[in-house]
Amino acid sequence: MGGKYNRGMSVVDTTSLLLGRELSKDEFFKSATLGWMIELLQAFFLVSDDIMDNSKTRRGSPCWYLMPNVGMISINDAFMLETSIYILLKKYFRQSKHYVDLMELFHEVTFQTEMGQQCDLLTAPEDHVDLDNFSLEKYTFIVIYKTAFYSFYIPVALALYYADLATEKNLKQSEKILIAMGEYFQVQDDYLDNFADPETLGKIGTDIQDNKCSWLVNQALKKADKEQRAVLEENYGRKDKAKEAKVKELFNELQLEKVYQEYEERIVGEIRQMIDQVDESEGLKKEVFEAFLKKIYKRSK
Repeated sequence: MGGKYNRGMSVVDTTSLLLGRELSKDEFFKSATLGWMIELLQAFFLVSDDIMDNSKTRRGSPCWYLMPNVGMISINDAFMLETSIYILLKKYFRQSKHYVDLMELFHEVTFQTEMGQQCDLLTAPEDHVDLDNFSLEKYTFIVIYKTAFYSFYIPVALALYYADLATEKNLKQSEKILIAMGEYFQVQDDYLDNFADPETLGKIGTDIQDNKCSWLVNQALKKADKEQRAVLEENYGRKDKAKEAKVKELFNELQLEKVYQEYEERIVGEIRQMIDQVDESEGLKKEVFEAFLKKIYKRSK
């Protein structure tokens, strides 16, 4: 509970944009049901992720595995959240000609997200800091697989199947733009973790203390001289407020806020160019991508 439901709502909004009209009661119900399946997928990932990361809170409350009388039963709960996707899919879409396509899409995106999570866990274990393990190439792989596919691509792909517009060309065009957008979204998330006001953000950023292979630390490693690198080696990934403050100081010294702003303008320019080049001949619409970009460009939380 307590999430924004952006992924689920995107299926409904995208279906309506693709059809160019308001949805009927049945269309709204079916597209919203597909949206809830993404929310169940997200819940499955978050319950599991919190156990693997040994996290303490999620959206301001204790993580599910830390709730009274839950503990490791939460592993089975996570499995049940995932399996419920396929129960709903069978109940409401068994007669659809796209039933197998929808099932395969969920399986594929689940596996992609799990690969991203695996790479993240192996690259940045919380109990062992090794900055040589980090690289922008690894970072890009992690964010595309761990975030972009299930947060950006799957809502549009589901809407395309539901609107019967999931041609190979439309899916490919959508994937190219949405994966780029998903990567930008995660870079933005990493930037906000350090530079946003915690009250506006709604949480206190923990990437530095958690030894995250974030965009900021990779940029810092790229720019740092020998002494600055030593500061990172000594202070990054430690559960210590004073050491975290030293890393934050270094991020300011390296002008990473300016580096991010330049990145944002460049990447948003590239995404807009991709949107302009969308071929709408098979029913895909530029507004779908413009709506996604509008939600995330210059966000503060």
